[in-house]
Amino acid sequence: MHLPELMTAIDPAQPGGPEVLVPVERPVPAPGPGEVLIRVAAAGVNRPDVLQRMGGYPPPPGVTSILGLEVAGEIVAVGADVPPEMVGQPMCALIAGGGYASYAVAPLGQCLPVPEGLSMVEAAAMPETLFTVWTNLFERGYASEGDIALVHGGTSGIGTMAISLCKLFGVTVIVTAGSDDKVAACLAHGADHAINYKTEDFVARVKELTEGRGVNVVLDMVGGDYVARNMKCMAEDGRHVSIAVQGGAMATVPVFEIMRRRLTLTGSTLRARDEAFKTLVADELARAVWPFVADGRLRPVIDRTFPLAEAAEAHRRMESGAHMGKIVLTV
Repeated sequence: MHLPELMTAIDPAQPGGPEVLVPVERPVPAPGPGEVLIRVAAAGVNRPDVLQRMGGYPPPPGVTSILGLEVAGEIVAVGADVPPEMVGQPMCALIAGGGYASYAVAPLGQCLPVPEGLSMVEAAAMPETLFTVWTNLFERGYASEGDIALVHGGTSGIGTMAISLCKLFGVTVIVTAGSDDKVAACLAHGADHAINYKTEDFVARVKELTEGRGVNVVLDMVGGDYVARNMKCMAEDGRHVSIAVQGGAMATVPVFEIMRRRLTLTGSTLRARDEAFKTLVADELARAVWPFVADGRLRPVIDRTFPLAEAAEAHRRMESGAHMGKIVLTV
């Protein structure tokens, strides 16, 4: 297959506001051993992209400065150790960078096949949130059938995916959101309960909803003073999983409460984990979750799509906080 030498990409020359996201030309990357080259049809937009654009979340060493952590498209070239028959296969992939472009390289182990009935836009909206929610809520947080989970940011890409997975795996899910419209949207999507954190005290409401018992697991992307408040929402032996610090990187917590009620506080970041770990997660998702995608029972919530050239508008949309679900760039 003949490939061009240059491609369109969003690779900001310096940190800044959304206006730094302008299309430029970059060389088409070549897949290395164990990697595939994907002609990108769509790329998901995520909060870490915004942080990287602002200069607060640099890519790991050796990773391209082109933004974008998830893509969907067709494999057009393969590196050494990859069967040539993979060329032509529709795939979505979790990547460490490079998604906002016409072509992107992905480790084959971090790819999942795009089944019939799943659009490229939907496929591009899944890897980052699916890997994140699965590894944190279900693996680190041990969420399982019969549990109650508290998830902050119910209308975010993470929040909507968490609701979907909780419904599939028998977990009761309580979410928080910042307006009555967002509360209604979360309930419509399948949340068991949704709390407007601007008009209600979520701690008191969770206690009421759980008849004083508390929740088994918390998925938190706020940090700061939310951590101590979340602990008040937790049942004995509860697990608290931190995945972002949008409200502050430092927290003061009552240590004796952790001891007395046997609470677990943990957390993780995904981007810096090695390929072996992400391949392991992809294998688990292929077994445990992807059948629900194949039969149409799991679909991402798509807020809006933008052409690649309008990446700045996509970031403005994300920063406005008005979105419900995922924002996706089409290439």
